[in-house]
Amino acid sequence: MRYAWPAGRPAGWWVDDSRRDIFRYRALLPVSDLALASPLRVGMTPLYEAPRLGAAAGLNRLFLKDDGQNPSASFKDRAGAVALVRARETGAAVLCGASTGNAGSSMACLAASVGMPCVIFVPEKAPAAKIAQLLIFGATVLAVKGSYDDAFDLCMAVCEKRGWFNRNTGHNPFTREGKKTAAFEIYEQLGHIPDWVAVPTGDGNIIAGVWKGFCDLKEAGIVDRTPKMLCAQSEESAAISQAVWKLQKTGRSPSDWKHVAIAPVSATTLADSISVDIPRDGLAAVRAVVESGGAAVTVPDADILGAIPEMARGAGVFAEPAAACAWAGLTKAAREGMVKPDKTVVCLCTGNGLKDVASARRAAGEPVAVDANVDAALAATEGLGG
Repeated sequence: MRYAWPAGRPAGWWVDDSRRDIFRYRALLPVSDLALASPLRVGMTPLYEAPRLGAAAGLNRLFLKDDGQNPSASFKDRAGAVALVRARETGAAVLCGASTGNAGSSMACLAASVGMPCVIFVPEKAPAAKIAQLLIFGATVLAVKGSYDDAFDLCMAVCEKRGWFNRNTGHNPFTREGKKTAAFEIYEQLGHIPDWVAVPTGDGNIIAGVWKGFCDLKEAGIVDRTPKMLCAQSEESAAISQAVWKLQKTGRSPSDWKHVAIAPVSATTLADSISVDIPRDGLAAVRAVVESGGAAVTVPDADILGAIPEMARGAGVFAEPAAACAWAGLTKAAREGMVKPDKTVVCLCTGNGLKDVASARRAAGEPVAVDANVDAALAATEGLGG
């Protein structure tokens, strides 16, 4: 979506200081009746400076944007909040979508907050914690025997026949409009535009949405530059990165992104939220990387698992595997000289670690077993300060 920004705008016209959610940016969003919005607070998540974590990767100005603090513990609430308003404005009776877990639990959460029916299609191997969220919020959950892409296609067909409001990423443009609000918050919280924003990437909608947010800020005359976007993917789900590399190797103009063919992959990454065979918003993601002058990196799943305790112990932020991929990718980009030490970098943490406790346990190791007596506990803690 593109906007015709009004002329003669006063300073601060784009921020509604009466609100502490994404709708403080209502002037930059395609919604009109905020009485139809969820009563839950979506957005305005914290931006933490993380000097100890940054030092481990040689980065002097690192910030973490912790979107695990949204109502359903996921960045996807931004998309769902705008989609919900749009659905209610159009008189939709049922909200529907396909998801590996986060988008669905987000939609179920927001739908429950206004008493609206919700149907979610998930691949049968979606993490148990995410399916539990869906069911707790009262959604009708259809576990599809197949991949996310199978669930997506089935959802599309059912929505067409039923006439339901389809929230699917890459199909519904209002999802990108919600996700762009992270860019607005980053600018407002930092007080300036960062040099880089690292984004975990699967179907491409988040990185495309955040990039659009920065572009909207520039087009509206609020800022005079945009950051570089770092697309971080698992080596086991790298369709977008491969397309970016192919375009960059040819030396063609960034405007040639629209002619890129994104080849499907057989995704097997443990980071379920970014495990995608066919990126539904892949071209927009490629555009975000190449137009911003950014880069794409891939990391092995072992590095993604290792990034979970690194973020937790270095900055106190607990990330699910998909979110940890952004840090793993940023660490690689810094190590290889793509991101320089003195640059201001924001790393998006898109989901809370409690979304996938099994992966967290794999990364964290085991507790120390001790007998129930003081001597045993003292022996086990010998040398731990005081």
